[in-house]
Amino acid sequence: MPEIIANIQWAEVLRNLGIVTIKLILILIVYGIAKGIGNRIINSSFQKLEEKKDMSEGRAQTLKSLTKSIYGYVLIFILVVVVMGTFGISIAGLLAGAGVIGLAIGFGAQGLVSDVVTGFFILLEKQLDVGDYVTAAGMDGIVEETGLRTTHIRGFDGTLHYVPNRNISTVSNHTRGNMRALVDIGISYDDDIDKAIQVLQEACDRVAESNEDIVDGPNVVGVQSLGSSDVVIRVIAQAKTNMQWAVERELRKAMKQALDANGIEIPFPHQVYIHKNENND
Repeated sequence: MPEIIANIQWAEVLRNLGIVTIKLILILIVYGIAKGIGNRIINSSFQKLEEKKDMSEGRAQTLKSLTKSIYGYVLIFILVVVVMGTFGISIAGLLAGAGVIGLAIGFGAQGLVSDVVTGFFILLEKQLDVGDYVTAAGMDGIVEETGLRTTHIRGFDGTLHYVPNRNISTVSNHTRGNMRALVDIGISYDDDIDKAIQVLQEACDRVAESNEDIVDGPNVVGVQSLGSSDVVIRVIAQAKTNMQWAVERELRKAMKQALDANGIEIPFPHQVYIHKNENND
């Protein structure tokens, strides 16, 4: 008789365990479906806003990233609540004790709260958007993702920096407005400065005609400095966002070719070696 009762109890335990397992699997499936559908709706909504030109592409990507982040946190909270309910844990009791627990961990969560508050104001004030070239928390690079807790900045060497928002005290956004392309080039002291400026300006005009990334200029502003072996002439242009480096490279090539074609020397430092012979009698 005791063996029969024990078998019945084990059967009941296994049955309950099977029911709980099935419930957990169904909960996870529903969570995955809800997350997938929600992300698709978010992507579709912001894509329509971009197509209608209601907001810029960078701003749309920023808000989309933030919306996905908030939606993900809400789903995780619901998932935890449902799973706890499946195991028979009282949510009301948990919430009643949340004040004591929150007080206990509050000091450790100050950084998280600071991240969220700072991230909120960064996004509210539109200090940066996805795709912007920024300097923040000592990091230079392109913003790939923004959230309430961290900002992802891709450095120009390919490194992805995860920057906590509380560390972003100052943001230098280099993509708001046109970017400056600046090239300094030196000529010999023996060459005619006026002729060199004319040759360089003609080369710059040719580049401007063929390069759509140039917004204004390039203009030869004149002699920038007198070096130890050269006269430095400065050229300035305005380029589209993040295209200033390409414009500078093209300008350097065109100006070098123009100076060579007109016989104008680009000097470089020379070293003179003096060998002293000592005659030993």
